[in-house]
Amino acid sequence: MKITIDNLAGAGPIDYSASMDAMVSPRIERMLNAPAKLSFSLLSNSGAFVIPANGARVSLTRNDGSFLFTGYLTQAPSVEYLGWGQQAPVYRYQVVAASDEVLLDQKALPDRAPFVEQSAGWALRQIAEELLPGVFETSAVQDLDVIASYAATPEKKFSEHAAQIARSSRACYRAINGALQLTPIGANSYSVNESDANFSPGSLKLTQPNVQLNDVTVVGLEEPQAYVRDYFVGDGLSRDFYLSQEPFQQSSLPLIDEEFPGTELDSTTWLTADPTSAFSVAAQALQVNGGAGQDGKSTVAFVQPIELGGAVELQHGDVSFSSPSQGVIGGMYAGGTVVSKCLAGFQITPNGGASNIQALINGAPTGPVITTSQGHRYVFTTYVYSREVYRLGESFHSSRHPVGSELGGQAVPADVRFVLEVQDINPAVPASLVAPATVLYDDVLTNAAGFCTYALINAISMQCSIAFTYVTHIPLAEVRMALPNAGYVTQLVESLSDGGQCAIASSTSLDFYPQYLPPLNALIVASYRGRGRAVAEIVDPAGIANLARGGDDGVRSSVRTMKIPSARTQADCENAALAILDDASTPAWRGSYKTWSDFLPGSADDVFPGDLLTVDVPSRAAIFRAVMRKIGVELVDPANDRELYEIEFETDLASPLGYEEAGSTTVVPLQNLPPRLSTSEVGNYYLASLTDAQVTQVSSTTVQVDAGTAPGSSQGIEVRIHDFGWGPSNDRNVLGRFTTQTFTLPRLARTQNYFLRLYDGSTPPKYSRYSAALHVDYPL
Repeated sequence: MKITIDNLAGAGPIDYSASMDAMVSPRIERMLNAPAKLSFSLLSNSGAFVIPANGARVSLTRNDGSFLFTGYLTQAPSVEYLGWGQQAPVYRYQVVAASDEVLLDQKALPDRAPFVEQSAGWALRQIAEELLPGVFETSAVQDLDVIASYAATPEKKFSEHAAQIARSSRACYRAINGALQLTPIGANSYSVNESDANFSPGSLKLTQPNVQLNDVTVVGLEEPQAYVRDYFVGDGLSRDFYLSQEPFQQSSLPLIDEEFPGTELDSTTWLTADPTSAFSVAAQALQVNGGAGQDGKSTVAFVQPIELGGAVELQHGDVSFSSPSQGVIGGMYAGGTVVSKCLAGFQITPNGGASNIQALINGAPTGPVITTSQGHRYVFTTYVYSREVYRLGESFHSSRHPVGSELGGQAVPADVRFVLEVQDINPAVPASLVAPATVLYDDVLTNAAGFCTYALINAISMQCSIAFTYVTHIPLAEVRMALPNAGYVTQLVESLSDGGQCAIASSTSLDFYPQYLPPLNALIVASYRGRGRAVAEIVDPAGIANLARGGDDGVRSSVRTMKIPSARTQADCENAALAILDDASTPAWRGSYKTWSDFLPGSADDVFPGDLLTVDVPSRAAIFRAVMRKIGVELVDPANDRELYEIEFETDLASPLGYEEAGSTTVVPLQNLPPRLSTSEVGNYYLASLTDAQVTQVSSTTVQVDAGTAPGSSQGIEVRIHDFGWGPSNDRNVLGRFTTQTFTLPRLARTQNYFLRLYDGSTPPKYSRYSAALHVDYPL
C-alpha cells in the first residue's frame, strides 16, 4: 500500500507511507451515493516531516497501482503529543479525507431552470461541468433512463444532487481518481455461498425486518386536474370576472433570463454552432454578423429542451437589424435545427434594403408580413398554451424494474396553441413602446411535439443585434374573447408592460386592464386546469390473499409521500406505488459480512456500494439478492495489501433504492381520493378525459354542450353539478347521462357549473380520470 499527499504547495505528491502509524489501521468508509471517507494516522518521525495541509489531495493505492481512495482533506489534522523522540518531539496526526466530489461540493450552482427530458447521466455531467469545467473525467457516467424533470438548485451540494439523480434511476455514483462514474445498481454482481470453501459462517450476520406491504397509498405534489372552461359575457362596464376554480400554478422561475453581459456566450445556457464566427457578445447584446450561408449551420440554442406544456412565454429579444438578413429568430424545432423542422418561429428574409418578418409554422411561412424600417427595433414574442402541463410522466424503478425497464415515463399527447407577435418600436415615437403588438399567428397545432429545441438564432446570413432573451412560465389560463359578429382572439394573461390585456390578480379573479375593457356582449372563454393533490392507492390482491388467515384480512398498508422522483400527477403516484409493491413481493433482508480481501465474494479485487450480492445459505433459510449499501475497508496489513472488508447489505424492501420519501405527509380530503386500484388495473383503468368539451350555445333556460368526442360503444357521458359522487349508485347531483357527443342541459341560474366524465359498461363502470368542468356566467 502507498499513500501520497499533495499539499498543493508546489512540491507535488509526497509519499507518506513510511510515516503511517502502525498502531492505527487506516480505514475507508464507502457509502452508497455519498462521499467516501478515509481516516488514518501519521507519526512525525523525522525532522523532514511535512504536516498535511487542510485541503491537501490524498491518494491511497495498492502496490499494483490500483486506487482504493482519492480525495481531499476536509479539515486540518488533529494533533496528539506522544513524547520526545531521539531528535525532536513526536506527534500523532489524525487525518480525515473525503472523496474527490468534495471539490465539487465547495462550489455553488447558479439559479437555473429545472432539467427536463434529460437522461440522469446528462444531468450529472452538466452539473459537474457547470461547477468545475473540464476538471472531472465523465466518460464513465452512463446516460441511463430519462428524468422527466429535475431541479438543480444552488442550496444543495453536488454530492446531494448526484445522490438524488442516481436514486431517480436506481443507480449509484462515485468519484475516484478525478473521474465520475454513474452505473445502474447491480452492474457488478457477487455471491456469498455456503458451499464456497472460503465462506465464513460466523462472519455473516442476517436479520429479517418485519416489513410486509400489499396496499400502498402514494401522495404526490399538487397536480393539474379538471379541464376547466369558464364562459362570461361583457356588459361594457365590468373588468373583473370570477373563475370557477383556482387555476393550477406552474413555477415562476425563469427558464432563461439572458441579457448578454461580458464578452462571450454563457456555455451553461447556450450551445453554439458557429463555423464562420458570426456570433459575438458586445455592448450587452448578442451580435450576429453573417452566417454559414446554409440552414441550420450557424445557431445559438438553449442547452436543454423546452417543454411544450402549460403556458410559456418566450421573449426572443429586442432586435435591431443593420442590413437585410436571412434566417430564423426564436425557432422551436422538433428534430434538427433546420427550417423544415421548425414548429414555430419568426422567418427573416431579405427585401431590398430591408428584411421581411413572417411567422414560420411547421416549416412554412404563414400569415401577414412585416417589413423592417431603418433604425426601428423589433421585439419578438411567442406564447405557448397547452392544456397538458406535463408532457412526460416520471419514471420509477424497483428491483424488478431496473434501468431500462422503468415504470411510467410515457409521453403525454396534447394540442398546443402558438401565438406569435412582433412589436415595432420607433425610437422617435415614444408611444410605440406601449403600442399593441402585431399578431402574426394565433392557432392550434394538433398533437404537437412534447419537447422542442429552442434556437434563439438560426443564421443563414444575418446582420442584427439581440439585447435580451427571456423565457418563463406564465399563468396557466388561455383567455379568448370574441367581439359581436367576430371570431375569437387570444387575450394575453400578462403584465401590462409585457403586452398583456388581462391578469389573474388573485387566485380566482380574471381582471382586464382598463384599456382592454370587454365591450357589451363580448364573449369571453377562460380555459385552464384546476388543481388538487396527486394521490393513488394500489393494492396487490395476491399479496393480500397470501397473508389472509383467520380474522386477519391480510391487508398490510402504508402511506408514502414521494420526494425523489417527484410524483407530479396521479398517474405518477400509481407507478410509484407499483414500484413499491414490486419490492414487497419478496421478504425484507439486511445483514453484514466480514471477510479478508483475499476471500472477497466472487474472487473480486474490490467491491463498492451498489454492487449486487446474492446470499445463498440454505442452512439458514437465506436465499435472496441484496445490494451493498456500506463498505468498511480496514487496512490491517498495508505492506502485503491485505484488507479486512465489512460489507453491509439490504434488499429494496428493507431500504428503498429507487425513491426517497418526503419528511412529512399531506392530508388529502376524502372526497378527492381516487378509486382503489389493483396492480393489474394500473394503466388501463381510466377512460379518456373530455379535454375538448365546450359550451356551444347558452339561453336563459338551457345550455348546449359539445363533449368534443363521441362516446364509443357501451359508453356514455355523465354530467353532474359537483365533481364527486361519480357512479350509477348516486343520482343526487346528476343532470343526465348521454350517449351522444352533443346534448342539452338545463340552466337554472345565472351562474351554473357542469362536470362531465366519460363512462363505460363495465361492472362497476370505469370513468375518465379527470372531469371536464364547464362554468357559465351569463345574464338570464
